[in-house]
Amino acid sequence: MNSKGYDMAKLFSTKLTHVSPVWYDLKSDGDKLVLEGQHNYDAGWVSELQGGVSLVVPRVVLEAFPGVLLLKKKSRNKAIDLIVSECRDKGYDGVVLESWSRWAAYGVLDDPELRHLALQFVKKLGDTLHSTRLKSSTRNHLEFIYVIPAPRMQGLNKQDFGPEDLVQLADSVDGFSLMTYDFSGPQNPGPSAPLKWIRQSLTTLLPAKDSASHMIFLGINFYGNDFVLSKGGGSAITGRDFIHLLEKYKPSLQWDEKSSEHFFIYSDEGARHAVFYPTAMSLSVRLDEAREWGTGLSIWEIGQGLDYFFDIL
Repeated sequence: MNSKGYDMAKLFSTKLTHVSPVWYDLKSDGDKLVLEGQHNYDAGWVSELQGGVSLVVPRVVLEAFPGVLLLKKKSRNKAIDLIVSECRDKGYDGVVLESWSRWAAYGVLDDPELRHLALQFVKKLGDTLHSTRLKSSTRNHLEFIYVIPAPRMQGLNKQDFGPEDLVQLADSVDGFSLMTYDFSGPQNPGPSAPLKWIRQSLTTLLPAKDSASHMIFLGINFYGNDFVLSKGGGSAITGRDFIHLLEKYKPSLQWDEKSSEHFFIYSDEGARHAVFYPTAMSLSVRLDEAREWGTGLSIWEIGQGLDYFFDIL
């Protein structure tokens, strides 16, 4: 989480049920597993948030090589023990796990046996967290949120997280953080989260609509993108960058009906740029969509937005 995010989390803690600092990576070191990121822990900040209404559930990214992690029962148990022990030692309220995109990159999801082991690992981690009680806690269990990618197309492929996967994990997971952002990139410049794509993702994952919608945290981006149209390339921008560009180039904001997002065009040193960044209107449309489906929200990242975004939540 960026530095401004720490302040925003405290300032708007009454609007945030969970806060997930991006502190941890679980990696392979030869045949060993190592949980990196303990040095990021800020006891005072965690305590201040937990004194309010927010639960602190740090993100753990599973970087470990699948051959080390998934194929050996001893390694799977060790990974779970490292995560749960860190929750117990630091007094966290649970964790957010991100692993699906890494498993896709390693080819795990193309192999039926490895895919099964991967899902079983997520299930066991969730079950272990749910059965772990903290002496200082009045809650029933540690919470477990699992990060899932949004399906890119209506027809699912092997690497997609689908409705069957959701059903299989539902009893072991408290919520699914659905990454309905990053739709476009430097090679295909455009909107960050087209509304049609968001609806399509929800329809694919929740064919019964009301079945597990309460478990979905619909992804909302507080960042934007500045794409270089004539040369290719571009980068993510924060609210501060957005304001700087508006003041420097004084462009006209345009509303894209197809994606329900605002954008503007500007030129710099002969290169044309397209900037997509959230606005009150684009955020309101997505909040309405979340209400209609009965989902929660998952924001990436709270410190990257404009301050008034929290007035809309």
